[in-house]
Amino acid sequence: MSTGLPHGYRQIGEDRIRESVGLSYPELAPGLVIEHRPGRTVTEVDNLLGTALSGNVGPIHTDAHYSSQTEWGRILACSGVTLNLVAGMTVRSISGLTTANLAVDHVRFTAPVHIGDTLYAETKILTRRACESRPHTGVITCHTTAHNQAGISVLTFTRAFLVPLDADAARDATHY
Repeated sequence: MSTGLPHGYRQIGEDRIRESVGLSYPELAPGLVIEHRPGRTVTEVDNLLGTALSGNVGPIHTDAHYSSQTEWGRILACSGVTLNLVAGMTVRSISGLTTANLAVDHVRFTAPVHIGDTLYAETKILTRRACESRPHTGVITCHTTAHNQAGISVLTFTRAFLVPLDADAARDATHY
């Protein structure tokens, strides 16, 4: 049944719609694969801020001369920066309504990421179940993979998080 609304929006008043962030619990069905867009190009600022915030002083991430003498021949993006950029790319669709992250597991950095690389990600929903300790939430477990502009896999991880069972009630309560 078509509501006449653009996909990804909901009616909140006469002649007024609001963007929806995060798929709902029923939409996050096991087996669903979501391609996250837009891609994200890793910048020098991303890398410098990430290394500064984490206190990671490794010269492979900050010293162009040092890095030029390594097997990579240039600065290697900090793995924490890569993980955070890719996880952030997934939020709009899979975890926009998350009330808590429960786990990030099986993190694997499968190829180097450099400043100027553009990352793309996709997420497969693995499991979905009602939360026993929080009756109004569900637990979603998913697997995310990221690749660079050349199609080379650079990162994989599994994540579990809580989402409200009733997305519209949560959106109404928070004005989302």
